Amino acid sequence: MATQIAYEDVEVGAELPARVFPVTRDTLVRYAGASGDFNPIHWNERFALEVGLPDVIAHGMFTMAEAVRVVTDWVGDPGAVVEYGVRFTRPVVVPNDDTGAVIEVSAKIGDKLDGNRVRVDLTATSEGKKVLGMSRAVVQLA
Repeated sequence: MATQIAYEDVEVGAELPARVFPVTRDTLVRYAGASGDFNPIHWNERFALEVGLPDVIAHGMFTMAEAVRVVTDWVGDPGAVVEYGVRFTRPVVVPNDDTGAVIEVSAKIGDKLDGNRVRVDLTATSEGKKVLGMSRAVVQLA
């Protein structure tokens, strides 16, 4: 699969379609099984509270992966993402109810780079607070 987005058609400041990602305890258990990360802070409320967390929290890598979906959905080819990095600024707290938590992600073109690449700047929040800082992806365009 290759991106169909042409470098010359992209402008700095252009916004990508924003996304909202629900996260429940079930989501975390499934991610733990897929990733092999069974740290009890991601599924055991008592343990999370004992170590000073407000509740069970989402895996950092899960949060990071959900955020970059805005970019991969936009570009149409996950392989077009040639760099991706974030700073974890705040955990996504996932209560044990029918709602869970929500990760809201927006993104915009931050810069046009050499070689038909663009830098995409992402903003990820949960409960109105930023959960990822310095979240940036470099994407190879056609």
